Amino acid sequence: MKENIDLYNLPSHIAVIMDGNGRWAKNRGASRIFGHKNAIKAVNEVTEGCTELGIEYLTLYAFSTENWNRPKAEVNGLMRILVSTLGKELDTLNKNNISLRAIGEISNLPVKCQKELKYAVDSTSQNTGMVLTLALSYSGRWEIVNAFKKMACDLIDDKLNLDEINPDLLESYLDSGYMPDPELLIRTSGELRISNFLLWKVAYTELYISKKYWPDFRKPDLYKAIVEYQQRERRFGKISEQVR
Repeated sequence: MKENIDLYNLPSHIAVIMDGNGRWAKNRGASRIFGHKNAIKAVNEVTEGCTELGIEYLTLYAFSTENWNRPKAEVNGLMRILVSTLGKELDTLNKNNISLRAIGEISNLPVKCQKELKYAVDSTSQNTGMVLTLALSYSGRWEIVNAFKKMACDLIDDKLNLDEINPDLLESYLDSGYMPDPELLIRTSGELRISNFLLWKVAYTELYISKKYWPDFRKPDLYKAIVEYQQRERRFGKISEQVR
C-alpha cells in the first residue's frame, strides 16, 4: 500500500482518535488496562510511519476531559502508562528529530505526569522535524471556551478591540493555534463520531474510519488511510469544476 502513496500530495497534518483499547482487551478476556498497554505499539508505528513519509504534524487524542469519568483504577493505570511511555520514548523522539507538544487542561493531570510531560516537551523543543502533539485532558468545547475566556481578559485589559475579533484571531487563542487544520482525521474501532476532538479545526477535515481497534492499527493501515484521502476531491464549498 505504501507504494501507492503520492508523495507530492501528502496531508501536512494527520489527527487520530485512538479508539477501541478497552474493547480489544475485553475480546481477549483481559482488563481494559491491558488494552491501553498494547496500544503503545500502534502509537509507535503511526508516529514512525508519519515521520518516514515526511508528515509535518501528527496529533493524537490520548485522553479526553470526559475520560476522567471512567473508573478510577483505569484512569490511574492510564496515567502510569503515560509517565512510563514518555520516559522510554524520549530518546527515540530526539533521534527522529520529533518535537513533542501537548494541548488540554494539563494542570488537571497528576503532578508526576505534568513533570514528565514538561520534561519531554522541553527536551524536544529544539527538534525541527515532525510536531507530535498529545491531546491530554482535552476537549474541543473546553478549548473554544478557554479561548473566549482569554479573549475576554484581553478585552477587559484593553489589549484587544471588539472589531478585531475574527476567525483568524480566535484561532490564535486556541491551544491548537500553532498547528494547521488537519487534512485527515483517522478514527479507529468503527465509531462514526468526532468525540469532541479539535472541533474548531476539523471544519473541512477528511474523515477516515477504520474498523480495527487501535491496538491492532499498524503502518499499512496508516498508508491505506492516506491513499484513500488522496483519492478524494477537496472542494471547500466550491464545485468540482472550480477546484479542477
